[in-house]
Amino acid sequence: MQTAFTAPGRFFRGNLHTHSTLSDGRLAPEEVCRRYRAEGYDFIALTDHFIGLYGYPVADTVPFRGEGFTTILGAELHSGAMRNGEIWHILAVGLPADFAEANAPHFGPVEGQESGPALAARAREAGAFVTVAHPQWSGMHFEDAMSIEAAHAVEIYNHGCAVEAGRGDGWHMADLMLSAGRRLTAIATDDAHFASPDAFGGWVMVKAEENAPEPLLAALKAGHFYATQGPELRDVRIEGKDVVVECSAVERVVVQGHGSAALCETGRSLTGARIKLAKFSGGDWVRVTVLDAAGRAAWSNPVWKD
Repeated sequence: MQTAFTAPGRFFRGNLHTHSTLSDGRLAPEEVCRRYRAEGYDFIALTDHFIGLYGYPVADTVPFRGEGFTTILGAELHSGAMRNGEIWHILAVGLPADFAEANAPHFGPVEGQESGPALAARAREAGAFVTVAHPQWSGMHFEDAMSIEAAHAVEIYNHGCAVEAGRGDGWHMADLMLSAGRRLTAIATDDAHFASPDAFGGWVMVKAEENAPEPLLAALKAGHFYATQGPELRDVRIEGKDVVVECSAVERVVVQGHGSAALCETGRSLTGARIKLAKFSGGDWVRVTVLDAAGRAAWSNPVWKD
Protein backbone atom coordinates (compact mmCIF):
# COMPACT_ATOMS: atom_id res chain seq x y z
CA MET A 1 0.00 0.00 0.00
CA GLN A 2 1.32 3.43 -0.92
CA THR A 3 1.77 6.03 1.80
CA ALA A 4 2.57 9.72 1.75
CA PHE A 5 6.24 8.73 1.72
CA THR A 6 6.11 6.20 -1.13
CA ALA A 7 3.52 7.80 -3.42
CA PRO A 8 4.83 9.64 -6.50
CA GLY A 9 5.06 13.42 -6.58
CA ARG A 10 6.18 15.96 -4.00
CA PHE A 11 4.77 17.55 -0.89
CA PHE A 12 2.55 20.64 -1.09
CA ARG A 13 1.67 22.75 1.95
CA GLY A 14 -2.00 23.56 2.43
CA ASN A 15 -4.63 24.85 4.82
CA LEU A 16 -8.01 23.12 4.72
CA HIS A 17 -10.10 25.24 7.10
CA THR A 18 -10.36 29.05 6.92
CA HIS A 19 -13.07 31.73 6.89
CA SER A 20 -13.60 35.07 5.16
CA THR A 21 -16.09 37.92 5.06
CA LEU A 22 -18.41 35.57 3.17
CA SER A 23 -19.27 34.28 6.66
CA ASP A 24 -17.74 35.30 10.00
CA GLY A 25 -14.13 36.00 8.99
CA ARG A 26 -12.54 39.46 9.08
CA LEU A 27 -10.83 39.45 5.66
CA ALA A 28 -12.16 39.28 2.11
CA PRO A 29 -11.55 36.01 0.23
CA GLU A 30 -8.92 37.58 -2.02
CA GLU A 31 -6.95 38.86 0.97
CA VAL A 32 -7.17 35.52 2.79
CA CYS A 33 -5.71 33.79 -0.26
CA ARG A 34 -3.06 36.48 -0.68
CA ARG A 35 -1.87 36.08 2.90
CA TYR A 36 -1.58 32.32 2.69
CA ARG A 37 0.28 32.58 -0.59
CA ALA A 38 2.62 35.19 0.95
CA GLU A 39 3.31 32.81 3.86
CA GLY A 40 4.52 30.10 1.49
CA TYR A 41 1.44 27.94 1.21
CA ASP A 42 0.88 26.06 -2.03
CA PHE A 43 -2.89 25.79 -1.68
CA ILE A 44 -5.86 26.69 0.48
CA ALA A 45 -9.47 25.65 0.93
CA LEU A 46 -11.65 28.58 1.97
CA THR A 47 -14.43 26.95 4.01
CA ASP A 48 -17.01 29.54 5.01
CA HIS A 49 -20.04 28.59 7.08
CA PHE A 50 -22.69 27.02 4.84
CA ILE A 51 -25.77 28.49 6.52
CA GLY A 52 -28.64 30.70 5.42
CA LEU A 53 -27.43 33.63 7.51
CA TYR A 54 -24.59 34.01 5.00
CA GLY A 55 -26.41 32.82 1.88
CA TYR A 56 -24.94 29.29 1.89
CA PRO A 57 -21.54 30.25 0.42
CA VAL A 58 -19.22 27.95 -1.44
CA ALA A 59 -16.52 30.57 -2.01
CA ASP A 60 -15.42 31.05 -5.62
CA THR A 61 -11.66 31.18 -5.12
CA VAL A 62 -10.82 30.22 -8.70
CA PRO A 63 -9.84 33.84 -9.59
CA PHE A 64 -7.17 33.79 -6.85
CA ARG A 65 -5.25 30.84 -8.27
CA GLY A 66 -1.93 31.59 -9.90
CA GLU A 67 1.52 30.27 -10.65
CA GLY A 68 2.50 28.02 -7.74
CA PHE A 69 -0.72 28.55 -5.81
CA THR A 70 -4.11 26.88 -6.12
CA THR A 71 -7.40 26.63 -4.26
CA ILE A 72 -9.92 23.89 -3.55
CA LEU A 73 -13.60 24.80 -3.15
CA GLY A 74 -15.17 23.87 0.16
CA ALA A 75 -17.34 24.87 3.10
CA GLU A 76 -18.02 24.17 6.76
CA LEU A 77 -21.40 22.45 6.81
CA HIS A 78 -24.04 22.68 9.53
CA SER A 79 -27.29 20.80 10.09
CA GLY A 80 -28.95 18.85 12.86
CA ALA A 81 -28.18 18.55 16.55
CA MET A 82 -25.42 16.63 18.27
CA ARG A 83 -26.11 14.93 21.60
CA ASN A 84 -25.15 18.09 23.47
CA GLY A 85 -27.89 20.01 21.64
CA GLU A 86 -25.55 22.07 19.46
CA ILE A 87 -25.45 22.11 15.67
CA TRP A 88 -23.01 19.97 13.71
CA HIS A 89 -19.80 21.38 12.21
CA ILE A 90 -18.55 19.23 9.31
CA LEU A 91 -15.63 20.22 7.10
CA ALA A 92 -16.09 19.46 3.39
CA VAL A 93 -13.20 20.18 1.00
CA GLY A 94 -13.79 19.60 -2.70
CA LEU A 95 -17.47 20.54 -2.88
CA PRO A 96 -19.06 21.47 -6.19
CA ALA A 97 -19.91 25.17 -6.46
CA ASP A 98 -23.61 24.29 -6.73
CA PHE A 99 -23.78 22.01 -3.68
CA ALA A 100 -27.44 21.93 -2.61
CA GLU A 101 -28.37 24.11 0.32
CA ALA A 102 -29.12 22.61 3.71
CA ASN A 103 -32.05 23.77 5.83
CA ALA A 104 -29.70 25.58 8.18
CA PRO A 105 -30.81 29.19 8.61
CA HIS A 106 -28.39 29.98 11.44
CA PHE A 107 -25.98 28.42 13.96
CA GLY A 108 -28.71 26.59 15.87
CA PRO A 109 -30.49 23.35 15.02
CA VAL A 110 -34.06 23.66 13.75
CA GLU A 111 -36.84 21.13 13.42
CA GLY A 112 -36.92 19.15 10.21
CA GLN A 113 -33.24 19.53 9.29
CA GLU A 114 -31.28 16.70 7.76
CA SER A 115 -28.96 15.13 10.28
CA GLY A 116 -25.23 15.80 10.45
CA PRO A 117 -24.44 12.26 9.25
CA ALA A 118 -26.82 12.67 6.30
CA LEU A 119 -25.28 16.00 5.32
CA ALA A 120 -21.78 14.52 5.56
CA ALA A 121 -22.84 11.60 3.36
CA ARG A 122 -24.28 14.01 0.80
CA ALA A 123 -21.03 15.98 0.73
CA ARG A 124 -18.95 12.84 0.24
CA GLU A 125 -21.23 11.66 -2.56
CA ALA A 126 -20.69 15.06 -4.20
CA GLY A 127 -16.93 14.41 -4.21
CA ALA A 128 -15.77 16.13 -1.01
CA PHE A 129 -13.06 15.11 1.43
CA VAL A 130 -15.08 15.04 4.66
CA THR A 131 -13.67 15.71 8.13
CA VAL A 132 -15.10 15.61 11.65
CA ALA A 133 -14.31 19.19 12.68
CA HIS A 134 -12.82 20.27 16.05
CA PRO A 135 -14.35 17.53 18.24
CA GLN A 136 -12.90 18.89 21.48
CA TRP A 137 -14.13 22.43 20.84
CA SER A 138 -17.57 21.09 19.93
CA GLY A 139 -17.88 18.99 23.09
CA MET A 140 -18.62 16.07 20.81
CA HIS A 141 -19.65 12.67 22.12
CA PHE A 142 -17.94 9.55 20.82
CA GLU A 143 -21.26 8.27 19.48
CA ASP A 144 -21.68 11.48 17.48
CA ALA A 145 -18.26 11.18 15.89
CA MET A 146 -18.80 7.52 15.04
CA SER A 147 -22.12 8.36 13.39
CA ILE A 148 -20.31 10.35 10.65
CA GLU A 149 -19.70 7.25 8.57
CA ALA A 150 -18.83 9.41 5.55
CA ALA A 151 -15.80 10.96 7.29
CA HIS A 152 -12.38 10.52 5.72
CA ALA A 153 -10.57 12.27 8.58
CA VAL A 154 -10.68 13.88 12.01
CA GLU A 155 -9.39 17.40 12.65
CA ILE A 156 -6.74 16.51 15.24
CA TYR A 157 -5.37 20.04 15.62
CA ASN A 158 -7.32 23.24 15.13
CA HIS A 159 -5.13 26.30 15.69
CA GLY A 160 -7.98 28.77 16.11
CA CYS A 161 -9.67 26.59 18.73
CA ALA A 162 -6.33 26.20 20.52
CA VAL A 163 -5.64 29.96 20.52
CA GLU A 164 -9.12 31.18 21.40
CA ALA A 165 -10.58 28.38 23.54
CA GLY A 166 -7.73 26.10 24.65
CA ARG A 167 -9.59 23.27 22.91
CA GLY A 168 -7.62 22.56 19.78
CA ASP A 169 -6.96 18.83 20.16
CA GLY A 170 -8.81 16.07 18.35
CA TRP A 171 -6.54 13.10 18.91
CA HIS A 172 -8.46 11.69 21.86
CA MET A 173 -11.52 11.30 19.66
CA ALA A 174 -9.52 10.07 16.69
CA ASP A 175 -7.75 7.44 18.81
CA LEU A 176 -11.06 6.13 20.14
CA MET A 177 -12.46 5.91 16.62
CA LEU A 178 -9.34 4.14 15.35
CA SER A 179 -9.54 1.62 18.17
CA ALA A 180 -13.18 1.02 17.26
CA GLY A 181 -12.03 0.00 13.79
CA ARG A 182 -12.59 3.19 11.82
CA ARG A 183 -9.88 3.76 9.21
CA LEU A 184 -9.47 7.51 9.36
CA THR A 185 -6.74 10.04 8.66
CA ALA A 186 -5.77 13.15 10.63
CA ILE A 187 -5.59 16.80 9.56
CA ALA A 188 -4.21 19.93 11.22
CA THR A 189 -5.79 23.25 10.29
CA ASP A 190 -6.01 26.91 11.23
CA ASP A 191 -9.78 27.57 11.20
CA ALA A 192 -8.57 31.15 10.84
CA HIS A 193 -10.96 34.08 11.09
CA PHE A 194 -8.17 36.70 11.41
CA ALA A 195 -9.72 38.29 14.50
CA SER A 196 -6.90 36.85 16.65
CA PRO A 197 -3.51 35.20 15.99
CA ASP A 198 -5.31 32.14 14.64
CA ALA A 199 -3.54 31.72 11.27
CA PHE A 200 -0.47 29.80 10.06
CA GLY A 201 -0.37 27.46 13.06
CA GLY A 202 -1.26 24.04 11.65
CA TRP A 203 -1.37 22.61 8.14
CA VAL A 204 -1.15 19.51 5.99
CA MET A 205 1.66 18.42 3.72
CA VAL A 206 0.05 16.61 0.80
CA LYS A 207 2.01 14.36 -1.58
CA ALA A 208 0.74 14.78 -5.14
CA GLU A 209 2.14 14.87 -8.65
CA GLU A 210 0.67 18.30 -9.36
CA ASN A 211 -0.39 21.32 -7.32
CA ALA A 212 -3.91 21.33 -8.73
CA PRO A 213 -7.33 20.73 -7.10
CA GLU A 214 -8.04 17.24 -8.43
CA PRO A 215 -4.62 15.65 -7.68
CA LEU A 216 -4.56 17.25 -4.23
CA LEU A 217 -8.07 16.06 -3.45
CA ALA A 218 -7.26 12.54 -4.64
CA ALA A 219 -4.15 12.51 -2.44
CA LEU A 220 -6.14 13.66 0.59
CA LYS A 221 -8.67 10.88 0.09
CA ALA A 222 -5.86 8.35 -0.32
CA GLY A 223 -4.20 9.50 2.93
CA HIS A 224 -1.05 10.70 1.16
CA PHE A 225 -0.29 13.50 3.62
CA TYR A 226 0.76 14.29 7.15
CA ALA A 227 -0.19 17.08 9.55
CA THR A 228 2.24 19.51 11.13
CA GLN A 229 2.99 22.72 12.98
CA GLY A 230 6.45 22.90 11.42
CA PRO A 231 8.54 19.71 11.77
CA GLU A 232 8.92 17.50 8.71
CA LEU A 233 8.13 13.81 8.54
CA ARG A 234 10.22 12.06 5.89
CA ASP A 235 9.17 8.47 6.42
CA VAL A 236 7.02 6.41 8.78
CA ARG A 237 6.94 2.70 8.11
CA ILE A 238 6.72 -0.71 9.74
CA GLU A 239 9.86 -2.68 9.05
CA GLY A 240 9.83 -6.18 10.51
CA LYS A 241 9.14 -5.79 14.22
CA ASP A 242 9.95 -2.07 14.35
CA VAL A 243 8.36 1.27 13.58
CA VAL A 244 10.90 3.33 11.65
CA VAL A 245 10.65 7.12 11.66
CA GLU A 246 12.68 9.63 9.64
CA CYS A 247 12.17 13.34 10.23
CA SER A 248 13.71 16.80 10.50
CA ALA A 249 15.62 17.60 13.70
CA VAL A 250 13.37 17.07 16.74
CA GLU A 251 13.71 16.33 20.46
CA ARG A 252 11.05 13.63 20.82
CA VAL A 253 9.79 10.82 18.63
CA VAL A 254 6.66 9.17 20.04
CA VAL A 255 4.82 6.13 18.75
CA GLN A 256 1.24 5.80 20.00
CA GLY A 257 -1.27 2.97 19.69
CA HIS A 258 -4.41 1.47 21.18
CA GLY A 259 -5.30 2.49 24.73
CA SER A 260 -2.32 3.76 26.71
CA ALA A 261 0.33 2.17 24.47
CA ALA A 262 3.14 4.64 23.74
CA LEU A 263 6.92 4.68 23.51
CA CYS A 264 9.10 7.77 23.30
CA GLU A 265 12.69 8.33 22.23
CA THR A 266 14.28 11.64 23.29
CA GLY A 267 17.46 13.45 22.37
CA ARG A 268 18.90 16.59 20.86
CA SER A 269 18.55 16.92 17.08
CA LEU A 270 17.02 13.50 16.48
CA THR A 271 16.37 12.87 12.81
CA GLY A 272 14.76 9.50 13.27
CA ALA A 273 14.13 6.53 15.53
CA ARG A 274 13.51 2.80 15.41
CA ILE A 275 10.96 1.75 18.02
CA LYS A 276 9.90 -1.82 18.81
CA LEU A 277 6.37 -2.82 17.89
CA ALA A 278 6.04 -5.35 20.72
CA LYS A 279 4.34 -2.87 23.07
CA PHE A 280 1.65 -2.24 20.47
CA SER A 281 0.39 -5.82 20.11
CA GLY A 282 -2.99 -4.88 21.59
CA GLY A 283 -4.21 -2.93 18.59
CA ASP A 284 -4.27 -2.86 14.81
CA TRP A 285 -2.65 0.53 14.29
CA VAL A 286 0.11 2.86 15.38
CA ARG A 287 0.79 6.51 14.71
CA VAL A 288 3.75 8.84 15.20
CA THR A 289 4.17 12.26 16.80
CA VAL A 290 7.45 14.19 16.63
CA LEU A 291 8.11 17.35 18.63
CA ASP A 292 10.89 19.87 18.05
CA ALA A 293 12.79 22.05 20.52
CA ALA A 294 10.09 24.74 20.29
CA GLY A 295 7.36 22.24 21.17
CA ARG A 296 5.91 22.19 17.65
CA ALA A 297 4.53 18.84 16.52
CA ALA A 298 4.09 16.83 13.36
CA TRP A 299 1.70 13.91 13.24
CA SER A 300 1.56 10.93 10.93
CA ASN A 301 -1.60 9.31 9.73
CA PRO A 302 -2.32 5.95 11.38
CA VAL A 303 -0.32 3.03 10.06
CA TRP A 304 -2.33 -0.21 10.04
CA LYS A 305 -0.42 -3.36 10.88
CA ASP A 306 -2.26 -5.70 8.50
